[in-house]
Amino acid sequence: MRKAFLETGRPAARRLFTTWLTLVALTLLAMWSAQLDPVSRQSSLPVWGFTLVLLGAAYKVQQILLVYLNLRVSSAGWRGSFLALVWVVMVVVWAAYWASLRGLV
Repeated sequence: MRKAFLETGRPAARRLFTTWLTLVALTLLAMWSAQLDPVSRQSSLPVWGFTLVLLGAAYKVQQILLVYLNLRVSSAGWRGSFLALVWVVMVVVWAAYWASLRGLV
């Protein structure tokens, strides 16, 4: 399998499938965890729950970048820049959620 990757420069079908399966599982987990309160129909996730969902989303974006967009084989500068951008966006989103819970926004 490694030889096939080296010859074509693309990830193997098994890696693509397992990545896709992981992305689907994390999406279903995020959907399940974000269910609203059945009585009030309006409820926000606690900070720890939102943090877990956000970390799952960050991992999904990382996998899409590394596997599907094949940044694993690009230079360290490109890979590092994209991954740093993902984490900066995630921190900004988390800070905005935290600020909205505190009534700062």
